[in-house]
Amino acid sequence: MSGGSLGLFALSTLIWGSTWLVITFQLGVVSPEASVVYRFALAAVMLGAWCAVTGRSLRFSAAQHRYLALQGALLFGLNYLCVYWAEQYIASGLVAVLFSLIVFLNLAGVRLFFGTPVSLRTLVGSVLGVCGIVLLFWHDVSGGQTDAARGVLFGLLATLLASGGNLLAVRNQRHKLPVLPGTAWGMGYGAVTIAIVAASTGAHWGFDSRAPYVLSLLYLAALGSVVAFGAYLTLLGRIGAARAGYVGVAVPVVALVFSTIFEHYHWTVTSLLGVALCATGNLLVLLPRSVFSRA
Repeated sequence: MSGGSLGLFALSTLIWGSTWLVITFQLGVVSPEASVVYRFALAAVMLGAWCAVTGRSLRFSAAQHRYLALQGALLFGLNYLCVYWAEQYIASGLVAVLFSLIVFLNLAGVRLFFGTPVSLRTLVGSVLGVCGIVLLFWHDVSGGQTDAARGVLFGLLATLLASGGNLLAVRNQRHKLPVLPGTAWGMGYGAVTIAIVAASTGAHWGFDSRAPYVLSLLYLAALGSVVAFGAYLTLLGRIGAARAGYVGVAVPVVALVFSTIFEHYHWTVTSLLGVALCATGNLLVLLPRSVFSRA
């Protein structure tokens, strides 16, 4: 990996790894629904403006908009609302590790809907990843801690919704929809979706003008939702999907480091083993087949 690619890898990993902690600054005064709407409405405007400045067309047909709206509702709307809900109950780093199950859900999804073959190594990696998640949360959930169980359920639901959004993204890319303009619209549709959810559930609309909330909102919208995504897409184009996928392994590790430092997450032997199994499972799935053929 060249120096430029390493820089892109580090940028996307550090930003996405930190966003899980930054989300905690959004919780409290403002409802999660409102915070998600603010974040992705702002990100959609930023990314749309970037597309306009760089000459990327934002025009899509009505049929294409339907798929972009569904992708946005799952990937940038309902998914993130569940993430915000999950972080009300469990440490941000744990939500990030839980979310890493998306690697295995994506593989199951492309197998089911697109007929992509799944290797034995992938199946083994998936089993290890699931076992790691079970170990990580076993003590809290089995001990009858209601808050922990709620956090896990919301985290799992977020992962499932995001995986559905990713499958729609695969479908849209196969139909040659441009990624950045499509993402701008998707973020906008995600914001609209959660605005509808907020209106139907009577969620409180408000805004916290204090620095922690405002700065975290700008960070999540500008860096977490636009810059990191752009860096990752550039990395994807340079080194391919297989190697760029290691970002998905590194992000939960970074998130756990932040959680340990700032949220004082207490490690146990079981949680260490769980994270190790989950990371090993991800590596088995993401490592290119050539690595194993040379072994």
